[in-house]
Amino acid sequence: DEAPVMSHNLMRKKVFPELQDDVPTFMVLLDNLRYDQWKTIEPILKDLYRIEKEDFFFSILPTATQYSRNAIFAGMLPAGIERTFPQQWKNDNDEGGKNLYEDFFLQEQIKRKMRKPVKADYIKVTNVAGAKTLQDNIQNYLKNDLTVIVYNFIDMLSHARTEMEVLKELAGDEKAYRSLTKSWFLNSPLWTALQKIADKDVQLIVTTDHGTIRVNTPSRVVGDRETTTNLRYKVGRNLQYERRDVLDFRDPIKAGLPRPNVSSTFIFAKEDKFFLYPNNYNYYHNYYKNTFQHGGISLEEMICPVVKLRSR
Repeated sequence: DEAPVMSHNLMRKKVFPELQDDVPTFMVLLDNLRYDQWKTIEPILKDLYRIEKEDFFFSILPTATQYSRNAIFAGMLPAGIERTFPQQWKNDNDEGGKNLYEDFFLQEQIKRKMRKPVKADYIKVTNVAGAKTLQDNIQNYLKNDLTVIVYNFIDMLSHARTEMEVLKELAGDEKAYRSLTKSWFLNSPLWTALQKIADKDVQLIVTTDHGTIRVNTPSRVVGDRETTTNLRYKVGRNLQYERRDVLDFRDPIKAGLPRPNVSSTFIFAKEDKFFLYPNNYNYYHNYYKNTFQHGGISLEEMICPVVKLRSR
């Protein structure tokens, strides 16, 4: 049990042992929350909650929502999820949403890992209406043992088409990103909701699925039409890439990852690299340079806060 805590054993090691019969636990998972961003919202929370344990865990690779968050809720590495729940698992190029079964995975993991029944609810907030509903109804969850709230906060910041464009618009560097996180949190329905339950005896666990890193250095990659589009990791056949820029798994099973094809390789960008195809190289270089991305291997993407607080 000396192994580090990672996405797939986060619930078993950091959440389930904290559950108590007479105190409701709220687990708030903020998508994309870097450790330094946690430090900007910590002082706000400390007004009403005291920190009992501040710790971290490591996201699995790829540091992308469809892998890391499914692993958290299923309590398994992606290859295990695909094996156990083939209907629910989707690979990168499969049609349809990749994170539609988190509630199902959570309930299955509770059944598997907990000796006694746990009354648990799962809420996913992806838009302002959902945030408002959470704010209005948070007290209804006080009768649960565990309430998991997944909050896609970058989606809330603007109506830009992609996460990246939101951040390009609003956060040019890490300092601006931290400041944006802090002002967003202070004015968010999430903070209002947490204030509403702070006068009760509650436990709060704040965590994330992965962080992000600001990318600057392009790394050329060549693949076929089926190769995935993420800038920090690729999965495909016959990939050609700069070996010094990547961590590669020609046998994805060794990394606990599914293998969409017999010859699928996964590659993960190191440091501040991002993958570019040779066509339109200069255009995309300028477009993506200096943007926040995730999916690869870096401290900023992999070291995730997991913090236990108690109402004062």
